Amino acid sequence: MMWVARRLLSSVAQRTGRYAGPPALFRHPRHGCLPDLEPRYLQCTCCWRSRVPVAGFETLNAAISSTSEPCDEDNRSLDACYTSEQRHAILRLLNTATPSELAGVKLLRGRKSVNIVEYRTRNGPFPTLESVVNVPLLKHKSAVTVFNSILNPVKKEKKVKIQLAKFIRPEVDRSWLEDASNIVSLVCGTNKIAWAQVDRGMTVLDWRQVECPNFLRGTYMASAYLNDVSEVVALLPPADFYIIEKSSISVQNTALFPIMAHMRTVEALLFALLEPRNVPPESNIPPRVLNMMRAAVGRHFGLMLGESRTSGAQTVRRLMTESVTQKLPRLRFPQELLLKHRNSFQMGSRRGGEELCDALLQAVAFYELLSESSS
Repeated sequence: MMWVARRLLSSVAQRTGRYAGPPALFRHPRHGCLPDLEPRYLQCTCCWRSRVPVAGFETLNAAISSTSEPCDEDNRSLDACYTSEQRHAILRLLNTATPSELAGVKLLRGRKSVNIVEYRTRNGPFPTLESVVNVPLLKHKSAVTVFNSILNPVKKEKKVKIQLAKFIRPEVDRSWLEDASNIVSLVCGTNKIAWAQVDRGMTVLDWRQVECPNFLRGTYMASAYLNDVSEVVALLPPADFYIIEKSSISVQNTALFPIMAHMRTVEALLFALLEPRNVPPESNIPPRVLNMMRAAVGRHFGLMLGESRTSGAQTVRRLMTESVTQKLPRLRFPQELLLKHRNSFQMGSRRGGEELCDALLQAVAFYELLSESSS
């Protein structure tokens, strides 16, 4: 019987070129779902002459993967890569979203979102997905990434809101803060004081720092500190509120006691020199000088590493770039300030711009946290 079966199998294979076995196992592509596959053969272990055709596994894997990811082929129409519902969802967003909404899509931050709005304003809504590649800076592969990001947006972690009372001292009525047209944010360093003046429209009005030669130099002299801080106060622009950074130096580290004493001294002098004098305690006038917690600003911008705060230079560089590349930037800079500070925060720079960074980020965090607390 085995000999008859082998002969029958051999004759069928020679005449048809394929295995005449159970049709449910190896079905011809014309009658089933498998694509045309490269023929491979198993040798008969009894006579070593008969061969049974089978599909190679690597061929099958390649065929299946190519059908599940059709958009990897640059020469295939983008509209053919998606269902009608998916195309409708993608085109609806691209034809109606604002630049700020488009900036939330992967690869569309910066100039690409502006180009999309300008293109559809000039040429009308996008009729097909293929028409999107006509937008400058959007080619086939980047368009596929954008489309997939629209269909499967990355869920961002919800930012924990920081209560107003937790980042501002002393506590003041919210309405006083909301009525402020502009603020000056001040940060004290070991040898300088920096400030940034920002208005409610998120425009930087003034941004600079001043060297203080008597800070932490030899024996502490109250008169020397007073002279340095007074010179800074004389240069500060008028504002509705002056926000002074409240550092978070640990009292457990005794080696930092001199730095802590220095920070508290400058902070006290700024409070004394900037707060209006001869104001009756019972008067309904808000304090003009406030403290803002350094750690709260760090958490707002994601700069905290444990209990320590990392540099904000990269964040400031991004804010400066967005001011030039986006129609609705998070923060607006006058041209002269961009030119003045464009090289102050480069990697490895020795210009000492950390205080400038911190002063600017504190001003931005003040308005944004105030807005979040109000909502």
